[in-house]
Amino acid sequence: MGQRIAVIDYGMGNLRSVSKAVEHVAGQGDEVRVTDDPAYISAADRVVFPGQGAARDCMAAIGQHHLGQAVLQAAREKPFLGICMGLQVLLDHSEENGGTPLMGLYPGNVVRFPNTGLKVPHMGWNQVLPVGDHPLWTGIEPGSRFYFVHSYYVVPDDPGLKAAETDYGICFPSAIANANVFAVQFHPEKSADNGLRLLRNFVNWKP
Repeated sequence: MGQRIAVIDYGMGNLRSVSKAVEHVAGQGDEVRVTDDPAYISAADRVVFPGQGAARDCMAAIGQHHLGQAVLQAAREKPFLGICMGLQVLLDHSEENGGTPLMGLYPGNVVRFPNTGLKVPHMGWNQVLPVGDHPLWTGIEPGSRFYFVHSYYVVPDDPGLKAAETDYGICFPSAIANANVFAVQFHPEKSADNGLRLLRNFVNWKP
């Protein structure tokens, strides 16, 4: 019997490329389903929470699809992978749009890159340096490059959540991890072999 892997669909995010990448690394018999059905998400073995766009739009879309409770439940109970905005909305608050309340799973803020002379948004390939050991980094060399597109980054209150960092004028957290949750600012589905390896590690992860 394979796993059920839910890719959460709240109307925002590159869902087709995410689901195709997860299907590529999933095991035989695994079911990968793009879904906005809270019952399926609750019953799934693993959950992928992608997203892109503005924080306020993402939070509004999550509300319109009645997915807030299902997302938080999944993040508390089962292997959970957040991607891009799927990382940011796990914190308390974003500076974007003059201030946007987020889902509040972890205390902290989402802030805009300061003026360092580098172009914002941070777009393209950049190095990711793991902080500590984590099963999702298995087979991925420290300093490997992943693909980013974002203007804001997370600042969790608990520095122990940081699972990777990246330099773009400043050093910012590019991944966080806690128990069954792993969330990344970059796009593994757009990050070639290293991104596929991370997704494969997630599919096989037993937190």
